[in-house]
Amino acid sequence: MTRLNINGKTINVTADPEMPLLWVLRDVVGMTGTKFGCGAALCGACTVHLDGAPVRSCQTPLSAVGTAAVTTIEGLSASPIGRKLQDAWVTLDVPQCGYCQAGQLMSAAALLKETPKPTDADIDAAMNGNLCRCATYIRIRAAIKQAAGVTA
Repeated sequence: MTRLNINGKTINVTADPEMPLLWVLRDVVGMTGTKFGCGAALCGACTVHLDGAPVRSCQTPLSAVGTAAVTTIEGLSASPIGRKLQDAWVTLDVPQCGYCQAGQLMSAAALLKETPKPTDADIDAAMNGNLCRCATYIRIRAAIKQAAGVTA
């Protein structure tokens, strides 16, 4: 049995230590907000935070989590940054299909935690690798800027 801290709650899970965190979250714990995209850590749909740092959960084995605090899209609104981002996403009507948006929001939250007033270059660097098939990148950038209080 492995003890995990997910969104501020202690959860005991029984899973193979090499099972990707994505499948632990979705199939064992039942938190389906984190999405499977490519399975190769290339698209960003599966992004979660470990101790505040964004990681691709499809390639992060359960054994690598250790005592790190796991934050998923379900727990993002517990932080002021997360709430601001989610409000901006809604206000600016960012998602179309919405599939990649959990990963987009998690990467954006990590960016704003480290760089509260990001430039376009900061946003591009932090969001690089989060793919959106609907190509809402301009609205994503605008929402990040709105959440940060940066003039678009």
